[in-house]
Amino acid sequence: MNLPQYQKLALQKQKEHKKFLDLLKKKPPKNLDYLVEETHNEIFQKIDCLQCANCCRTTGPLYTEKDIERIAKHLKMKVANFEATFLKTDEDGDKVLQNLPCHFLNDDNTCSIYEVRPKACREYPHTDRKKIFQINSIMLKNTIICPAAYEWVEKMNAKLKI
Repeated sequence: MNLPQYQKLALQKQKEHKKFLDLLKKKPPKNLDYLVEETHNEIFQKIDCLQCANCCRTTGPLYTEKDIERIAKHLKMKVANFEATFLKTDEDGDKVLQNLPCHFLNDDNTCSIYEVRPKACREYPHTDRKKIFQINSIMLKNTIICPAAYEWVEKMNAKLKI
C-alpha cells in the first residue's frame, strides 16, 4: 500500500469526488444502503488496516463520555486522570487526543485498547454507514487519510455512474 500515492490521487480527485458525493446526496438510489455495505465489504477484502494505520497517526477521534468511562475503567484509571493524561478539549468543545500519533497505537499498527476503543475508531472510515450522504464532508476528508475511503468513493462512483 503506497500511502503517498493514495494521498496524491485523492487530492487530485477532490473536485470529482465532491461532485459525486453531492450527486449521491441529491439523488440517492433506493438501494443505496445495500450498495454502501456491499462496496465496504469488497474494499475491506483487499485492504488491511494493519498495513497502514494512517488514521491513528494523523487523526484523533472524538471521545464521548461513554468512551472515556469505558477506556478509563479498562486501564484501571480514574476518569479525571485518564482525561488529564490523554485528552484535551478542542475549539468545538470536544474531547480529543492531546497528541498524535495515538498513544494506544502499537509499533505493529495494532491498538492496545482495541476491545474498548472509541466509537469513532470503531466506525472509521464510515464506509458502511446508513444514509452515507449525511457525512459527505467527512468522507471527502477521509479519502486523503484512508486508502479504503478513497477506494470506496472510486468504486461507488464506478458502480453508480451518476
